[in-house]
Amino acid sequence: MTQAIAATRRALDLASVTGRNAPERSAAARTAPANAADRAIKRARVLAILDAHGASALLLSTQTSLTWYLDGSRVHVSLAGDPIAAGVVTHSGDHLFTFANEAGRIAAEELPAGVELHEVPWYGNLQQAAMDFAGPSLVEEAAAASELRTARQGLLPAESARYGQLGVDLAVVLTDVLSATRPDNSEYAVVSQLASRVVALGAEPLVLLCNGASRASFRHPLATHAPLGRRAMAVVCARRDGLIANITRWVRFDAGIPGERDAETRIAAVEADIFDATTPGAQLSAVFTEIKASYRRHGFGADQWEKHHQGGPAGYAGRDPRVVPGLDDPIVLNQPFTWNPSGPGVKIEDTLQLRDSGLAILTVDPRWPTTMVNGLARPDTLQP
Repeated sequence: MTQAIAATRRALDLASVTGRNAPERSAAARTAPANAADRAIKRARVLAILDAHGASALLLSTQTSLTWYLDGSRVHVSLAGDPIAAGVVTHSGDHLFTFANEAGRIAAEELPAGVELHEVPWYGNLQQAAMDFAGPSLVEEAAAASELRTARQGLLPAESARYGQLGVDLAVVLTDVLSATRPDNSEYAVVSQLASRVVALGAEPLVLLCNGASRASFRHPLATHAPLGRRAMAVVCARRDGLIANITRWVRFDAGIPGERDAETRIAAVEADIFDATTPGAQLSAVFTEIKASYRRHGFGADQWEKHHQGGPAGYAGRDPRVVPGLDDPIVLNQPFTWNPSGPGVKIEDTLQLRDSGLAILTVDPRWPTTMVNGLARPDTLQP
């Protein structure tokens, strides 16, 4: 156990970890983080899509596209619900339609400069109001989905900086919480502390998973009252300013067993092969082919890729898109990714960005123990 981790464990008890220990943002009222330079580039990209379709307006209707185009504005109330806004982009300007009962908050805290706000009664239809305003020469988002995905592939400078900070913040949360766990803590106790810390960061916990030793075979383990036992996994996917970062970490309370430790080494080798294939200009289909071959190469079997999705590009969606066979999107510089290879009882996952210098891991806390794998520091299982 490293000295830093030991100090953290002494300072924290899982039953009393609260948001006050989390890195805190300003106590002032929140304002949308929109960056004028980034927004100008995004607008130019969308206008090019308009021109390619020969249309006068484009309707933005999904959480992913709205938060990307508005550069981090929150356009939701329920995390599971539809956006409470619809956007219309035209050559003459940007327009956002929202319900009248949301307009005050949107105007005060979320609306980027230069976007005109339109109110719709709470019982009205946002998209219909936006379409009526735009007129007949309108492209709906579904018709331009692939072009919009291409437009948001490479992150711009300000959003890259925000994403990098979110990654660090989440990694710190995982270190703090898991270094304070004990074998008799329940899975629910772990995710409750993770949720508290994530919210204290000004972020929204979209996925919280935890499995103790008795449930290690489940790859999407929603928490239960089961105790952690000798080994546990925790997963957090969290959104802030529209960007979603994803991270998985493991903790173990004994020395481990040889087969388990061997599998951890082999899944890290699979991930290293995926990283090697994640290069500018490569097609996602080629990366997927390498994923399947790597599982065989490292002793997991030819069908392991079918047991769980493998991840893909990240950013304003958890996966944008989730990679499947035959997906030929090209990889570009500054594009973020979350690959998540897994096998029986093992998984490895971080959020990263492809830069000129290579892959940069964003979800990093230097206190977490690591092993060098093909030139990158990759997370070990924590043994507090």
